[in-house]
Amino acid sequence: MSSTILATADSIEVTLPSAFHPGWNRLPGVRVDGRNLTIEPAEYFFRLESHSWLIADWEKVRDELLPVSETTGSAVEQLTLDFIRRHARTTSDPARVLHTAYEVYGHLFRSELLASAGLPHVTIDHLRMLHEAATLMALNKVELDGHISNVGPCWFFPAATSVVFGLDDEEGRMLDELYHGAWFNEHRRLESVKAHAALGGRLVHGCQAKADQTGGVVAPYGTAMEVFRRDLETFKKDWIARVYAHRAVPVGC
Repeated sequence: MSSTILATADSIEVTLPSAFHPGWNRLPGVRVDGRNLTIEPAEYFFRLESHSWLIADWEKVRDELLPVSETTGSAVEQLTLDFIRRHARTTSDPARVLHTAYEVYGHLFRSELLASAGLPHVTIDHLRMLHEAATLMALNKVELDGHISNVGPCWFFPAATSVVFGLDDEEGRMLDELYHGAWFNEHRRLESVKAHAALGGRLVHGCQAKADQTGGVVAPYGTAMEVFRRDLETFKKDWIARVYAHRAVPVGC
């Protein structure tokens, strides 16, 4: 099914190939009506300082980068960085970022992986949660100097998913670990590195030994990570609490 993209000055609107969960309507600034997703930036973002993102065509990433294997002389990170340099472009259309992210995470959290994942507690429903939340996380942004310029509720993955999908704390943490850890498999990590080229960088997060609500973002290669971590500490507790304030009784799928 095709996707339609529309961005306006006042709102972000995108029609995606599949319907998002209606629980997204619990978050401020988000409206879901079947396949139609609308975000009101002034209500949705905690911080919105940048209006541009780096993206590459998903089809080109899928067809030309994903099949490439690293060698003893060229690591997958270098292959990905070279690809981004050649093919990525800046866009000021956040709806196009969402569309690209939908394709990226639809691939990374595809259902056929469940048979070989060795994670019997992970279901198709969990994949949907990962897919949808990660798509919205693509609007987050960190600059090369490490300053975090864009932050929305989906930065705080367990908090946002608990609100939207009615998860308890344990299940929210489990989803967070799956998102950051790429299912704890080296093949999956390599695939994740390459797939994120479509979003202009690599997935990074501020967590330590375990998922702890510190959030994640697709950051450009070369980002100052120490500055990133310090900036994150200045806002995370307050903004996590603001997300949890919208927690409610779960709605059915």
